[in-house]
Amino acid sequence: VAGRLETLARAPLVVADGAHNPAAAAALAAALRDGFAWRRCFLVLGVMADKDLRGMGEALAGLADGIWCCALDSPRARDPASLADAMRPLGAPVAEAASVAEGIARARAAAICDEDVAVCRAIGEHGLPLIRAAAARKPAGEPVNVLTHCNAGWLATVDWGTATAPLYMAHDSGVPIHVWVDETRPRNQGASLTAFELGRHGVPHTVIVDNAGGHLMQRGMVDLCIVGTDRTTAAGDVANKIGTYLKALAARDNGVPFYVALPAATIDWTISDGVADIPIERRGAEEVAEVSGLAASGKVERVRLVPEGSPVENHAFDVTPARLVDGLITERGLCEASPAGLAGLFPDRAAGGGARRSTS
Repeated sequence: VAGRLETLARAPLVVADGAHNPAAAAALAAALRDGFAWRRCFLVLGVMADKDLRGMGEALAGLADGIWCCALDSPRARDPASLADAMRPLGAPVAEAASVAEGIARARAAAICDEDVAVCRAIGEHGLPLIRAAAARKPAGEPVNVLTHCNAGWLATVDWGTATAPLYMAHDSGVPIHVWVDETRPRNQGASLTAFELGRHGVPHTVIVDNAGGHLMQRGMVDLCIVGTDRTTAAGDVANKIGTYLKALAARDNGVPFYVALPAATIDWTISDGVADIPIERRGAEEVAEVSGLAASGKVERVRLVPEGSPVENHAFDVTPARLVDGLITERGLCEASPAGLAGLFPDRAAGGGARRSTS
């Protein structure tokens, strides 16, 4: 039975799914109270229909100090504004049940937000020295040129972003910086989102077509690359928006450092070969065949680019092997893109093949 335990006023609140196995839910409540010697125990139980409520109350009588049941198939249960009305009291006020559930949800949501901000801030703090070092190698006052791909900023997180966090911190600390922003076809997240973010923050930037990166690197116009990642293997391979791999190849050919900024939550400790083990999403042809933009009328309009009848292939991501990555910037520091590098920063997670949490 799926369950969650929250501690409230020194008493556990058990949130369980009793729709298919009410006996297991009852056992969970009893075990928590008796096994851990808590004097009080509260239970919020999800059931499938109103008709289950009476029998559930009888089955759970005496196992918890307060019991609330919510019929999951009720339209009212799917409407947050009617949550209190959808919940039926069994030995406790409905209003108190709704208040407890809402309070726990809000507190957890706030904690997740705060955690995300702290993680991204730490990534920025660990990435900032890389930009400072690049600035030290350039003539005084000349900006550090950083190339980034797709959007890994505060629009994708809560604040700071991942790949953009070092950029914002460099700018805010007075380091001259200029960002090359890949348009990132076909969804144009760089041109639309990253450019918007940087502009709002006052960071000098220039939007370029995706295939211009290698050309700029050849001419010494890129000092380093910092990109994000959607999934990272235990060996340091990174899956990111399509086109990232080509930037890494160009960077390696031209001696430009290529870094990937990521929270530990994106690391999948259960896989080591990104090319073989990470499935790549194939998206709709219309994303490539058509493009949207702001027309002179002020309305967003779509136009077709590809002739009718021409097939379109649209792979959304690619995998950059660890050998092309100069370093991984995480909330715990900078490390080599390798099993040893990641395990050195995250021994607690690497040892047990730690769980991966999806974020983007």
